[in-house]
Amino acid sequence: QVQLVESGGGLVQAGGSLRLSCAASGSIDNLNPMGWYRQAPGKQRELVASITSGGITNYADSVKGRFTISRDNAKNTVYLQMNTLKPEDTAVYYCNARNRRLWVADDYWGQGTQVTVSS
Repeated sequence: QVQLVESGGGLVQAGGSLRLSCAASGSIDNLNPMGWYRQAPGKQRELVASITSGGITNYADSVKGRFTISRDNAKNTVYLQMNTLKPEDTAVYYCNARNRRLWVADDYWGQGTQVTVSS
């Protein structure tokens, strides 16, 4: 089992910044990729950004140029720097990690952290 613990959410005004962190622990083999998803009220969970163990990143179009995902492989931690936040970024943000062991891959999720952007 892998445990993911998120931190860094909160309330911020439009145009502001927040940094989310997600630390993985437990039976870790190869966390690839790690990423962030979000779910707004009444909407489906959507991918925000992901990053491979080699540093290849992928972003949703809605956050490109504003959000930056990074990771510290030695600490099994992934970060999401969110700048120029908009009210439509308001959601619960979930950390995700895919743990790969030989031919098996299991997905793990954090408990979620609330991000609220006021206009």
